[in-house]
Amino acid sequence: MNPKADSSLARLLAVLDLFDEEHLRLTPEAVAEAVQISLPTAYRYVKLLTDAGLLQRESAAGYALGPRIIVLDHLMRRDDPVLQHAVPFMKELVATTGLDCVATALYGEQMLDIHREYSGQPAPLSYGRGRPRPLFLGAAPKVVLARFGPAQLHRLLDSRTHEVAQAGLPTDWPGFRRYFARVRKAGFYASHGELEPTLGAVAAPVLHADGRVAGALSLVTTVQRMAVIDAQKLATLVMRAAGEISARMAA
Repeated sequence: MNPKADSSLARLLAVLDLFDEEHLRLTPEAVAEAVQISLPTAYRYVKLLTDAGLLQRESAAGYALGPRIIVLDHLMRRDDPVLQHAVPFMKELVATTGLDCVATALYGEQMLDIHREYSGQPAPLSYGRGRPRPLFLGAAPKVVLARFGPAQLHRLLDSRTHEVAQAGLPTDWPGFRRYFARVRKAGFYASHGELEPTLGAVAAPVLHADGRVAGALSLVTTVQRMAVIDAQKLATLVMRAAGEISARMAA
């Protein structure tokens, strides 16, 4: 592919990156301004994406994400190695503890919940499949980051120092590294009101066959319920389940 065509493809795909929770519909005019392209080019990009099912027209309000996204999500679920092995263990954890169980995966430096098994008393968790989570708040991200190598963790600190500070974590490299070394050594992390003020969670990492972190498994409930539950017992259950899932992914 020549550089010009490669650049055009990048701008075309950049249109999809414009959608977020504050921008659920976009007009070609908004696309042209955001991607810095001409209005005729914006209309052409929108038509190409609509023809592919990645966008759909929503009357005068503009364009929304299209049905092909739903199909692709279905295929991702079918092929997800974590979900292929995790769901039975998640159901078992819910039955054993009476708490919700959430699987979280890491995509580059983006943390996403990919599946949730609900208990009889579901926790009011506002995050779910497809909604990016803060990278430094909550039990799942902490156990995932604790499995990063020193170089990877250092790069993350350098590129997101402001987010690290907002999360109340050490912003100096020795302190940052020690913090996550303690989490890694423990093998789990218990959070209380970090991601959402009313919720607590206990999480353990899920690993690929080569030892790279794939994501995390968490038990989630209200802070009030968590206060009267033995967190160490929950941690043992979650670590055991996460270990079983990791072993099956490696088989």
